[in-house]
Amino acid sequence: MSFAKEIKKELQSLKHLDCCNKAELSAMLHINGSIEKNSTGISLVFQTTNNSVVRRFVYLLKKIYDIEYSLIQKKISQFKNKEKFIVKISESVDILLNELSLLNDEALFFKDVDKELIEKECCKRAYLRGAFLASGSINSPDTSAYHLEIQSYSKAHSEIIKTLANEFNLNAKIAENKRGYITYLKEAERIADFLKVIGANNSLFTFEDTRIKRDFKNSINRVINCDIANERKAQIAAKEQLKNIEIIEDNIEKNISKSMKEAIFLRKKYPESSLQELSYLSKEHFDKSISKSALNHRFRAIKDLANKINISEGKYD
Repeated sequence: MSFAKEIKKELQSLKHLDCCNKAELSAMLHINGSIEKNSTGISLVFQTTNNSVVRRFVYLLKKIYDIEYSLIQKKISQFKNKEKFIVKISESVDILLNELSLLNDEALFFKDVDKELIEKECCKRAYLRGAFLASGSINSPDTSAYHLEIQSYSKAHSEIIKTLANEFNLNAKIAENKRGYITYLKEAERIADFLKVIGANNSLFTFEDTRIKRDFKNSINRVINCDIANERKAQIAAKEQLKNIEIIEDNIEKNISKSMKEAIFLRKKYPESSLQELSYLSKEHFDKSISKSALNHRFRAIKDLANKINISEGKYD
């Protein structure tokens, strides 16, 4: 089951005030509703491919209006295991159109939302919940590509969803696609806030828990990769230092300074150790501790001396 389906399954069982239920039902019909005309009048039709969503729609319809409806299930020919659920309402349609703000002053269906329907904060949350139930999708928290969107068929309706979302500081934006327009969120923190706003608390916990675990794992991997890279650099530097030491010992071993001899001793005894490790080990062999910076300075001097020897002998790297 996708993460979006898990969220919708959770939202299916929530219980709210009638004013919130109307706002939620209105959003669902604004997105997935249509008007069907026939010889006996007009019918209101709601369609979805999600079982949890149709259950939620029917629950809200019966809870608020307790009117008759017909439910049809159809197999979608392109998908063997996918069904379309169609709820058809033929009675009290005028009441639904007016009370759920499905018909505006210009007699246009599903274009505007009455401000009184979403005046309260709880009703604004409910409208966003209904919109997500109808056409919302969200990427799995297992991926770092955070994305939540709600599909609408008109820019005007996308603007309504965007405005409501941004009243909760969600930084929602709008984009056009092949099916119309989407209102979307990209930031992980804002997506988490959206789940909280619509009341999907269990899904919010799953989202945050998965995200934290993945980010923690990524942080560990970055540290490990950094350590591996540093170790490789240290090994390459150690090999170069040993090569320079060999050049010096083959030519002027007796004339080098005490500080160089100490650095040479440590490198030859611990050929794979880093400078930091050599600094710690220096305490065991000398009556003083040689800092990492001092060792680095001494190995640079050894390199310069090895280069001078090569140049004097006509050898070049």
